[in-house]
Amino acid sequence: MHKTKVRVVEDVLDANNTIARANREDFDRAGVKVVNLMSAPGAGKTSLLERALDGLAQQGVRPGVLEGDVQGSFDADRLSLLHVPVTQLNTDGGFGGECHLDANMVRSALPSLPLDEIDLLIIENVGNLVCPAEFRVGADVRMMVASVTEGEEKPLKYPLMFRACELVVINKIDLLEHLDFDLDRFLANLEQVHPGVEYLLTSARTGDGVEALRDRLVAIAARAGAAA
Repeated sequence: MHKTKVRVVEDVLDANNTIARANREDFDRAGVKVVNLMSAPGAGKTSLLERALDGLAQQGVRPGVLEGDVQGSFDADRLSLLHVPVTQLNTDGGFGGECHLDANMVRSALPSLPLDEIDLLIIENVGNLVCPAEFRVGADVRMMVASVTEGEEKPLKYPLMFRACELVVINKIDLLEHLDFDLDRFLANLEQVHPGVEYLLTSARTGDGVEALRDRLVAIAARAGAAA
């Protein structure tokens, strides 16, 4: 019997990485640093961005956002109130809506991005703890938000997401006193899957830790990194 092994997954990721490198070259030519911001749905990405983006201009950083959602523009509408450039990218053209942004989707949005008007682009990825970590988009830094309402076992259940990121933002810490969430256990699980990874504790509701997140965004805007 003749057998043929089909490298579907490998070929898809190889093609995606090629386009991601092209995206990164375009971003570099424009002098724009890029953050790929990921999380599960409801972790608080948009709320944190509302807090963190406010005041960046006073620190000499001109931010912009590429907002990824399956459908609608709810988050983009919120962020546009900050008077920063926001471009909506919906994935509902796929079967039921793609659960992530890939490099080609981001590339399709490049003509709509005002790269000559910004220094830092935040790509707010579709809420999902699996697929976004697998597809590079041409960013300098990958960052994820994990909410304390999700449970301390999440790094062990979704290790690639936590392993792929340079910074993990642990959000909604104002709820800790109301939950059975064990922060020390979460941090131990995080250390197990990604030893030495940096993390921040934040609350979009109270503003705790937001200044540190804003400082991190300022630092990213001032440097270059490897495509992510």
